[in-house]
Amino acid sequence: MGQSLPINFTPTGMVPTKEMTPHVPVTPAEIIEDVRTAYEIGITSVHLHARDLETGEPTWEQEVFAEIIDGIREFAPELVVCVSLSGREWGDVDKRTAPLALTGDRKPDMGSLTLSSMNFTGSASVNSPETIHRLAERMRERGVLPELELFDLGMVNYATYLSERGVLESPHYCNLLLGNIATAQADPVHVGTMLRDLPADSVWALAGIGDAQVSMNTLAVALGGGVRVGLEDAIYMGPDGEQLATNEALVRRIHELADLNGHEVMEPAQLRDRLDLEPGFGKYGRQSPPE
Repeated sequence: MGQSLPINFTPTGMVPTKEMTPHVPVTPAEIIEDVRTAYEIGITSVHLHARDLETGEPTWEQEVFAEIIDGIREFAPELVVCVSLSGREWGDVDKRTAPLALTGDRKPDMGSLTLSSMNFTGSASVNSPETIHRLAERMRERGVLPELELFDLGMVNYATYLSERGVLESPHYCNLLLGNIATAQADPVHVGTMLRDLPADSVWALAGIGDAQVSMNTLAVALGGGVRVGLEDAIYMGPDGEQLATNEALVRRIHELADLNGHEVMEPAQLRDRLDLEPGFGKYGRQSPPE
C-alpha cells in the first residue's frame, strides 16, 4: 500500500486512425495537447509515435519527433520522454534510430527496444538479434535508456541474457505487453512468470492490448506496479467495444484505480532518480553525450 506507480502514457501508436476513432491524436499539435492534458492529470512518462504531416501514416522522420518533443518540453521539462524505434513499418536501423540524433531540449530520455520478432494480427514486427544489438548500441552511444518492450517470456529471458553480456545496462525499464494474439496472453499466470524472471534492477509496467487493457491496468495497480495506458493499446473504454475512449478518460481511470488501492502516481522526477536519468532531458542532460 502507498506505493508510487509510474504511468507510461501512449497517446498515438502506429495503428489507430481517425477512421477508427476521431479521438486519436495524429498531428504534432494534437499529440502535444493530449500529452498536456494527461500531464495535468498526472503521468510519469510518455511513449511517442510520430505521424506523417500529410498522410497521417506512421513516420520515422526526425523533424516530426522534434516538433512534438519541443511542444512537450515547454510545459513538462521533467516528463520522461520515450521515442518509438519500432520495426513494425520499416526495418532500416538508420530510419528506426533517427530520433536518437536529436540534441539539446529535444533529446529523448528513452527509446523503445522490442527484444524479438513477432506477429500481430495482420502484420509483423521484425527484430533480428543483429538489429537489437545495433539499436542498443546506438542508444548507449547517445546516452538514451532502452525502454524494453517484452511481449512474451522468451523476450524476458533475452533481456537477462543481454544484461549478463553487457549489451543492456541496469537499471532497466520494462513494459510487459499482454494480450496480443501471437504472444503472451492477459493471464495472471503469464504475468506472474514474466515478472518473476525480469532482469535484476528493473522497473516494470503492464500493458493490455485491445480488450485486455482494462484487466491489465487493473492488475498492475493492484500489484503496485507501473501502468502503460493510452489509445495506442486500445481505442475503447471496455472489452465490449461500445464506448470509444479518449486519452484523458483512460488516464483518469488509472488515477481512480490508484486512489482505490491507496497508491500515488509517481512523479517524473522520481522515475528519473530511479532510472539514473539526469534532471530534465535525459542521461546527459541538455548536453550531447561524450564522443
